[in-house]
Amino acid sequence: MPEARQSPQESAVPALAVIACGALARELKVVSEQGGLAIKLACLPAHLHNRPQLIPEAVRRKIRSLRKLGAPIFCAYGDCGTGGELDRVLVEEGVERLPGAHCYAFYAGLDAFEAMHDAEPGTFYLTDFLVRHFERLMVKGLGLDRHPELFEDYFRNYRRVVYLRQQPVPDLVERAREAAAFLRLPLEIRDTGFGLLGSEVLQRVRARG
Repeated sequence: MPEARQSPQESAVPALAVIACGALARELKVVSEQGGLAIKLACLPAHLHNRPQLIPEAVRRKIRSLRKLGAPIFCAYGDCGTGGELDRVLVEEGVERLPGAHCYAFYAGLDAFEAMHDAEPGTFYLTDFLVRHFERLMVKGLGLDRHPELFEDYFRNYRRVVYLRQQPVPDLVERAREAAAFLRLPLEIRDTGFGLLGSEVLQRVRARG
């Protein structure tokens, strides 16, 4: 029997394979669609942030599974609490990542984020993803729905909430206000767009072309 032929979509090599935290999946899809970018997006679960020591080897496994595509690979993670272990793995595998310690930095811009942090180290940051999933990740994820007495242990040192907003969605503003009210902190909203997320991915796709 003759071999089945692959469709152009199946056989084409993507311009870039992007390994991303699940917290960035929605934004990366928008970036790729708006830019008409032929990228392969491979996401790891966002809840790995609760156990960052697992991120480096999870990224390594994903890198090795993507090599068969024949496309360059990019890692859409910050250090994300791995204490440099993610960078060690990426050096060994020959893969670059987004600049900065975490998504707050590359959304806001590295210099702007550093200035915000210096102005008030006790800042609780929100992104579109965290606003959407605040109840699941912060309230239920930290057990505050069952043990509200833990609230002070987690949040006593925070002084404000800064919502780094990627897209102007009115519903998310209201939900950010609700999150800040839960945290008993004042809310500040800063429009960042996709920050370095879009430009770094676009730069690597263009380098491929």
